Amino acid sequence: MSNASMALDVGTASSAFSKQSVVFDDIDAANPLIGWVRERVRAQALREMEPGDTLLELNAGTGIDSAYFAAQGLRVLATDAAEGMISEQVSKQSDQGSPKWETKLLSFHDLDKLGERRFQHVFSNFGGLNCTDRLDLVLHGVDRVLLPGGTCTLVIMPRFSPWELAAMLKLNFTFALRRWRRKGTVAHVEGIPFLCHYYGPGYVRRNLGDRFTVLDQRALSLVVPPPHHETFPLKWPRLFRFLERIEDGLAHLPVLRNWGDHFVITLRKNT
Repeated sequence: MSNASMALDVGTASSAFSKQSVVFDDIDAANPLIGWVRERVRAQALREMEPGDTLLELNAGTGIDSAYFAAQGLRVLATDAAEGMISEQVSKQSDQGSPKWETKLLSFHDLDKLGERRFQHVFSNFGGLNCTDRLDLVLHGVDRVLLPGGTCTLVIMPRFSPWELAAMLKLNFTFALRRWRRKGTVAHVEGIPFLCHYYGPGYVRRNLGDRFTVLDQRALSLVVPPPHHETFPLKWPRLFRFLERIEDGLAHLPVLRNWGDHFVITLRKNT
């Protein structure tokens, strides 16, 4: 893909999420399954962090995770390519007593624009990195801005999602196989279409190279329903708690940890 086409692809996604920015927090707060995922991702990332550490967040959205990490004492630079998302972050920090963090309108393709700044941690949540067909370039940028000994925690959507493949039982093959399209899958946010691309943990490890060590990895929404089934915990609370226990027991196992609606991987840069 040419640089111009890549910029257009990401720019379209940014326009969609910018339009959604004014309702993004309400959508997040109303969905218990999003909170379930955030809780596990944050716990994994925080195990490698200390108060006072520097954190670069990619595709930070309205700053939901940025505010959380800032409240834990981290010095956060939250970046996003959507102007609306950055505006929402700035508005949040105008509230008296709210945690403060730095914001910057910046695509994850343009980490070179950070100049000589380096960080102890890099964080990206909820598959924002799936909005590019050149994740390799983004990962090289992460390598460049990450200090030796630092960590990156990335949440990415893989191709293999048991909940989506289960749609075959209803003969909905289009939905069941959508992640396997080689040129990407069209997604829609606020009526704006853009392409999503899907990557496994092996892709991340190969492109970060031997200088990175995997510290932790788990599946997300492997057994527990993914966030678009937001009413599930309210309709079937006992079944949800049962599935939650099963998933937390299985999510770190070899092979299974590569699957799910998302996976989360934490790596350390050794040199």
